[in-house]
Amino acid sequence: MHYDPVKDVFATAIKRFPFTRKIFYKTLDLMFLRSWYVRRELKNLRELFRENEISIFDAGTGFGQYSYFMKKNLLPNSIYAVDVKENWINDCRQFFNSENIPNISFAVEDLTEIQHENKFDLIVCVDVMEHIEDDVKVFANFFRALKNGGFILINTPSIFGGSDVHDEDDESFVGEHARQGYSFEDLKLKLEPLGFSVHLSKYTYGFWGDKAWRLGIKYPMQLLNFSKFFILLLPFYYLLTFPFTLLMMYGDFLSQNSIGSGILFVAKK
Repeated sequence: MHYDPVKDVFATAIKRFPFTRKIFYKTLDLMFLRSWYVRRELKNLRELFRENEISIFDAGTGFGQYSYFMKKNLLPNSIYAVDVKENWINDCRQFFNSENIPNISFAVEDLTEIQHENKFDLIVCVDVMEHIEDDVKVFANFFRALKNGGFILINTPSIFGGSDVHDEDDESFVGEHARQGYSFEDLKLKLEPLGFSVHLSKYTYGFWGDKAWRLGIKYPMQLLNFSKFFILLLPFYYLLTFPFTLLMMYGDFLSQNSIGSGILFVAKK
């Protein structure tokens, strides 16, 4: 069972009107604990630049939710957002243009082939690196693209069940992964030789976060994979379960997890 196909069904519905896309963004920000962690750290990083305008590279923008958040909360900034999926980029461009959001541009780019040099103050790469086989090449491209003193924020599944794989016989619930995930040691060993220094590393989706993921995302997605009919039952499912899911997410968000199925890693050039 995979949740990507079901996610794409929901994504298709947001194309029609700008307000549906905004609702979709808010839903992602509320339901996915990783967004809680990423948005908090983005605000913390923004403060390091004081009131100076910063140039941001959204490396793997997907539906554009983090670019939208950064345009609302990390000003002043300019954003260059890319993805390998042309239809997603076209949808993002159309939405941001319709909202008259300035200083943001979109392009179709392969992160293994980018040639940017000394261009960005901040690179944001959320749930992308686990899909790329030649990750060291991408990290080197990121280092070249950053200005001196710039930061890269990486959010990715960890090796501790981050792809919902817990032993060698498990099939990943989250498809299209080149690796199960990363540990702190993995990222440190791959980024430091390139010239990066570790700024912050935090495991997310610990004990309570993992339970929240299963109750709030995995189980309903499995039902939808079984039959689209279950979409009619989702409001009742969440009416019963979401208060518990929210409490578990909040508990994880306030915790210092020794391990977790996600990792948030920030490095400085």
